[in-house]
Amino acid sequence: MSGERGLRIVRLANFVTPSSGGLRTALAELGRGYLAAGHEPVLVVPGDGESDRVTDQGRVITLPGPEIPGTGGYRVLAGRRRLREVLDELAPDRLEVSDRTTLRWTGEWARRRRIPSVMVSHETADGVLRTWGLSEAVAARTADRLNRRSAWTYSQIVCTTEWAEREFVRIGARNIVRAPLGVDLRRCRPARRSMRLRARYAAGADVLLLLCSRLSVEKRPGTALDALAALRERGLRASLVVAGDGPLKGSLVRRGRAERLPVEFLGHLPDREAVADLQAAADVCLAPGPAETFGLSALEALACGTPVVVSASSALPEVVGDAGVAAADTAEDFAGGVLDVLSRPEGARREAARARAELFDWQRSVNAFLAAHEALPVAGRASEPGGR
Repeated sequence: MSGERGLRIVRLANFVTPSSGGLRTALAELGRGYLAAGHEPVLVVPGDGESDRVTDQGRVITLPGPEIPGTGGYRVLAGRRRLREVLDELAPDRLEVSDRTTLRWTGEWARRRRIPSVMVSHETADGVLRTWGLSEAVAARTADRLNRRSAWTYSQIVCTTEWAEREFVRIGARNIVRAPLGVDLRRCRPARRSMRLRARYAAGADVLLLLCSRLSVEKRPGTALDALAALRERGLRASLVVAGDGPLKGSLVRRGRAERLPVEFLGHLPDREAVADLQAAADVCLAPGPAETFGLSALEALACGTPVVVSASSALPEVVGDAGVAAADTAEDFAGGVLDVLSRPEGARREAARARAELFDWQRSVNAFLAAHEALPVAGRASEPGGR
């Protein structure tokens, strides 16, 4: 690619809703970055109706897609005929797919038309299968079959961490590209920390914990309540704020009331500024999802100066480094992780969190994704950091 003209990069994604988190954020930041580089991003997502809008991340087309029961509103692009018509009309120069299940056929569609295609691995197949109850052996065998097909169908497989690469390395795939995600270092900053806001949510407790997560099975939000209960049993006066929504919210709220745990459920917060204020106000953020391949919420917390305790089963230990603690997926281990973080001097732990986050930015991510697409910035167009 000479960089003389922009490419039409058509991006397909499922499981994106107005209340979804990391994937929605990543799509928006990458879209803005592609635009800044002089390309033409077009995002196609499912919704309850059909629409076609021009936004700051490029053109966004919504196609009707059914809700998946029990997911809290997630939809999929199930109308294969209509999606194929849209793809034919768009005539993409590049195809980028952020789904590993129902949209895998689009890789073959692109292959037959000699259109370079990228599949983005936002989660590991075996990790998700394990969270849904499959044994490790069965999950690995099933994932290997799916991943072999994906690696053959798509030109490139983009993984955000070395951890996410492992299941493709295991099957001998050679078309893997590493492209880390980023964080908005201007919006998420330590200066947002408000002791008044902290006192409001701590409600007299000595330690304020925060969980920013979709409340669904694969995210394991119950571990945060487990850790809170274990900490209080150890004599630590801690409280928990949960920002997020999902199919498990009702059961978690009932559990909190039944066990008289000091936990407040805020639901989905559409205001990203308000989320950043919460992340800065907390003493420790929790990220218990065992199948996370990157963890944008945890990285945002670090950028706000707040250390995190993360699942040792996920990719997050690779992302957070020594700015957090990796804990086994049990109440006692997560509680121990919180105590470990709190044993460090407050100033030092918050400085370390911010320093770690500064290793990641959206411009680096945009550059890596464009490299996967073999899409240079258009001549005369200077890329600007997405979300900065």
